[in-house]
Order: sequence, then C-alpha cells, then structure tokens
Amino acid sequence: MRKLTLLALLALASPALAESITKDSVLGTTMQEVQASLTAMGYEVRKVEMEDGQIEVYVVRDGKMGEVYVNPQTGAVTTLKMK
Repeated sequence: MRKLTLLALLALASPALAESITKDSVLGTTMQEVQASLTAMGYEVRKVEMEDGQIEVYVVRDGKMGEVYVNPQTGAVTTLKMK
C-alpha cells in the first residue's frame, strides 16, 4: 500500500517539477536530441522538422501549444512562441 501511495504522489508532483523552455535553453543539435530534451522537460512533442535551417518543434504541455525553433549548430532556442 505504501508503494502505491508513494507512486501516486510522485506522479502528481512530476508536472510541478517540469522545466519550462526559455530563450536561454540549450536543447540539442539534432532533431532527436531536441525531441528527447523537450520530452524530458514534460512537453508532448507533436512534430519536429527542419525549416529555414532551424529545427522547428511543435509542443504541448498543460493544454498550451507552442512552437520552438532551435539553432542546429549551437542547440540554443532562437524563437519561442507559446499560445
């Protein structure tokens, strides 16, 4: 019973521990690295593609959708649009 209670508490606490994307975030230099980073941060990745030389990712978290653009040379977020 204790294990079940502990697991339930951890599951409820996880969203509160999730990181948010900022312009200072470094997510990776490949589409796979960026997707893995965003998933680890608690985002659901809907689509990843290359557009105009940047990695473009469509994400959802807590009912909010967003677009993230990442420079593939540095791995840094260049543009962030959360709706």
